[in-house]
Amino acid sequence: MSVHDEALSDVLNRLRRAHGQLGGVIRMVEGGDDCRTVLTQLAACSHALDRAGFKIIASSMRHCTADDDSAGAEMTTAELEKLFLSLA
Repeated sequence: MSVHDEALSDVLNRLRRAHGQLGGVIRMVEGGDDCRTVLTQLAACSHALDRAGFKIIASSMRHCTADDDSAGAEMTTAELEKLFLSLA
């Protein structure tokens, strides 16, 4: 599945944010930071990854449903639903 142009920038920003947050979490764990702070940052990283995944799926759904030729669709509705539920 490809990320369509209108979503690409947003997906990349979310992934970069998650990358930075994960680096911060690793440093916090290595530094012995308070578990509440670590878990809060880990949850934020997870949320950023989820949002990127939802954006990718939503972009593909929009692209596939806008395509009049269903044979040319990249993924079936069932495949998109399975991917969506994997993030839920």
